[in-house]
Amino acid sequence: MSTKKNNPIIRFLAKSIKRLERFVFILKSLVTPRQFIYFSCVLVGVSSALAVIVLKTFAHWVYNLSQYSDRIFHLPYSNSVLPVIGILLTVLVVKKILDGSIQKGTSHIMYAVARKGGFMPFKQMYSQIITSSFTVGLGGSAGLESPITITGAAFGSNYAQNYRLSQKDRTLLLACGVASGIAAAFNAPIAGVLFAIEVVLAEISITAFIPIMISAATGALVSTIILNEDILLSFKQGDALDYHNIPHYVFLGLLAGFVSINYARTFRKIETYFSNSKLGNYKKALYGASILAVLIFFFPSLFGEGYESIKTIANAHPEKLLENTLLDGYKSNSWVLLGFVGVTMMVKVYATGLTLGSGGNGGNFAPSLFVGSYLGFFVAKLSNLIGITKPLSVSNFTLVGMAGVLSGLFHAPLTAIFLIAEITGGYNLMVPLMIVSSVSFAISKRFEPYSFDIKHLADKGEVFTANKDKNILTCLHLSNFVLTDYKIIKESNSLEDLIEIIKHSDDIIYPVFNEEKEFLGLIYLDDIRSIIFSSFKIKHTSTHEVTKAPKEIVSNTDTIEIVMDKFEKTNTYILPVFKNDIFIGFINRNMILEKYRNQLRDMIIE
Repeated sequence: MSTKKNNPIIRFLAKSIKRLERFVFILKSLVTPRQFIYFSCVLVGVSSALAVIVLKTFAHWVYNLSQYSDRIFHLPYSNSVLPVIGILLTVLVVKKILDGSIQKGTSHIMYAVARKGGFMPFKQMYSQIITSSFTVGLGGSAGLESPITITGAAFGSNYAQNYRLSQKDRTLLLACGVASGIAAAFNAPIAGVLFAIEVVLAEISITAFIPIMISAATGALVSTIILNEDILLSFKQGDALDYHNIPHYVFLGLLAGFVSINYARTFRKIETYFSNSKLGNYKKALYGASILAVLIFFFPSLFGEGYESIKTIANAHPEKLLENTLLDGYKSNSWVLLGFVGVTMMVKVYATGLTLGSGGNGGNFAPSLFVGSYLGFFVAKLSNLIGITKPLSVSNFTLVGMAGVLSGLFHAPLTAIFLIAEITGGYNLMVPLMIVSSVSFAISKRFEPYSFDIKHLADKGEVFTANKDKNILTCLHLSNFVLTDYKIIKESNSLEDLIEIIKHSDDIIYPVFNEEKEFLGLIYLDDIRSIIFSSFKIKHTSTHEVTKAPKEIVSNTDTIEIVMDKFEKTNTYILPVFKNDIFIGFINRNMILEKYRNQLRDMIIE
């Protein structure tokens, strides 16, 4: 036996897990299904929160280590080197341990809900923690929230699979894992609930709120008990609201919307560039990480999640942002500080794109807060320096700006509003948060119908959107509706032969083929009714004469939504299906509508 199997700690953990599983199975047989869900959402919440604690603690520890190194060398040399090491290690782990692939971004959660019945791979329970720890923990310019939500979703999904729960419950526990992860990461349970509902679940009933709220509360509680408060992104309440500044908040919302659009489009271009690159994995990682290292050297606040720098500019001494940079000697110059913040804000998307495109793992949740805070600071500070209006609260604008870009980028205004309200410890900023988030969302939605994280999937109909009918059709797969049991008519057959076939068939449409088995067209029963009751017409009418071209054809790659549009366009009930120009069967609209009605009844999470 191996040393690993003989290790008493591993044996103890394995036995403990088996005992816990037996206990849960016994409990499932003793309580009602609803009570078991309540118990399960607590376990999922605890698991997700523990993953958050591991990730956040490691990232915070490395950040402090790098800051200590900076104080020795007086320039951000270590900040530049560590991300390169982190991205290379991430690529190594993905290649050697994770079979060469890893799913990035919350879009994969929505895809699992819409197309896979809530199933998520088992490896997502640990792969995100390992890879994002290397990438973001060692300074990659990305966020941990996306890996956190994927890990939480995987915990919920695999828990449900292990205990043989239904698709509804599997999807619900997946959402519970997401809510717990966000709640634990920010100690913001309401934001966790809203994120799970706004971003992950398109359809939900009021009764599903309870399990999601339990998981979010559990995650926040575990995080509060175990996680050091300094690691969390939290602020003291902002300054008192001055209602005379409402026009400035509207202006900030407009800017946040356009900044969100620019961020989304720029990030996609960088991502596409790296995905189309012919470089090998390690060369691509080294290439992207090297450029990132240069950016971090000149703009050290791009290092890691960036939450520490957000705290810096939101507090009374934002000039600390210039410490240990090439502009250290200009800390007292407000215009230099303003320019540094503005350039850093615009460069952030390139830093994040390089981090993720070159092979690192992380997300854009934290970068959106970073860009938003810098934008809010820039607007307020510029206004105060120019002095054309009454002085604005830099702290308030910094905090509210985060909600603006988060709302515009992820199309999640409620999450943005309540996240900032919760991490500031009060609701004094509720009015400006609502204004900035809604204006930014409206601007972004106007030019980008889908949030940038799911745009590539939404365009292909592979995730749920606000369109309920489209969501239901997304769950249906064309391959499940193709009818292959049909009668074949040969071109050489006479109408007498066709009549004999009709006598023993319930079909109303028949495909016609030549001797080479090539599809020629269709014979519709309605078109030949007048002929089959006339012996004269039967003798003097050929099969070729009654064969017609299809009104429309369906490709095996079409989505059900496209198929339904074709039914609507042709006003028919049956259409032929082709694969690579070869006839493979028929599809019936009534079958789809019946399945649609059943899906409509079943898909809402109760």
